[in-house]
Amino acid sequence: MSHSIRGKTAIVGMGVAGVGEAPGYSAMELLGLSVHSALSDAGLKLRDIDAVFAATSSHAFASMSVTEYLGLKPKYFDSTNVGGSSFEMHLLQASLALDAELCDVALICYGSNQRTAGGRLVSMSEPQWHETSYAPRHPITAYALATSRHMHQYGTTREMLADVAVSARHWANLNPDAFARGPLTRDDVLSMRMVSDPLTAGDCCLVTDGAAACILVRSDRARDFPKKPVYFLGAAGANWHRSIQAMPDLTVTAASESGPRAFEMAGLARSEVDLVMLYDAFTINTILFLEDLGFCPKGEGGHFVQDGRIAPGGELAVNTNGGGLSCVHPGMYGMFLIAEGVAQIRGEAGERQLKTADVALLHGNGGTLSSQVTAFLGSEVVL
Repeated sequence: MSHSIRGKTAIVGMGVAGVGEAPGYSAMELLGLSVHSALSDAGLKLRDIDAVFAATSSHAFASMSVTEYLGLKPKYFDSTNVGGSSFEMHLLQASLALDAELCDVALICYGSNQRTAGGRLVSMSEPQWHETSYAPRHPITAYALATSRHMHQYGTTREMLADVAVSARHWANLNPDAFARGPLTRDDVLSMRMVSDPLTAGDCCLVTDGAAACILVRSDRARDFPKKPVYFLGAAGANWHRSIQAMPDLTVTAASESGPRAFEMAGLARSEVDLVMLYDAFTINTILFLEDLGFCPKGEGGHFVQDGRIAPGGELAVNTNGGGLSCVHPGMYGMFLIAEGVAQIRGEAGERQLKTADVALLHGNGGTLSSQVTAFLGSEVVL
């Protein structure tokens, strides 16, 4: 049975800015541009926003920083930061606040100039005291550890991992806004520089700039806005550890808990999902999450992603924007899962547009396979 919050709120504005490289802009300036884009999309003004949900890689008190920069006076605000999954959690938090009538127009936003400011893949998941003697390079070392264990336990191969990157690139080649476009083969990925064995540079996400923002209102107002509403259907989070060495099983993420609860909350079955947007910071993520969310049995994710199954024309549409591997990854990627879900459900995805896009599963990942949040967006058809 679905939860009472199902369908009670909707995204009515979506905006992105600075995707790829945006020299000369600060992280907050990019965030501000995306907010103005979302407001324009919704036909709203800054003064209409009365709730702010924000997390960034560069602001300790993100919602306060956003509020000050934009000149807002929100009556509800939240800076929950659980890494890249923060924004899927914000969808739930904003929906709960709206449904309780604690606010009327909620903003969720993120911005980063990571590429032009530094150009390095960095993580807020710094090594914990019990890891420092091994000199890990997080987050890459942590994901390489999980990859190695999955390979050992289930026979997953580097070729299977490479196929994840190749499928993502095929989708990116249909997306004019994707940062990395052009030919990419399995051999290309395998022959790239080894970053942290067994992950090559091709197994790792991009380092880009980028910002995104969305506007939510209660569903009873949703049809009053210019664009097709995209309804919130449900979400659930799970968090089992902070440090990778404390992960109970390196081959099982907390998505195995967040997924079933989110499906139940949304009142959906896997067969009803048209689009799967996974936080693919590394190629192993896609394999782990497909398993843990129940799209294939544990250990079979590597086989599942082969033969173009998750590429354009395959049986499961996964990361249709090109993902963090080929589209955009400005430090925290979760807002861009939302952006692609909205684009597909609205029918605004251009050459990559799915024939049917009424239900989108968004799965955010934070830290070193730490926080996992699964959320669902849908069209009016599924209400």
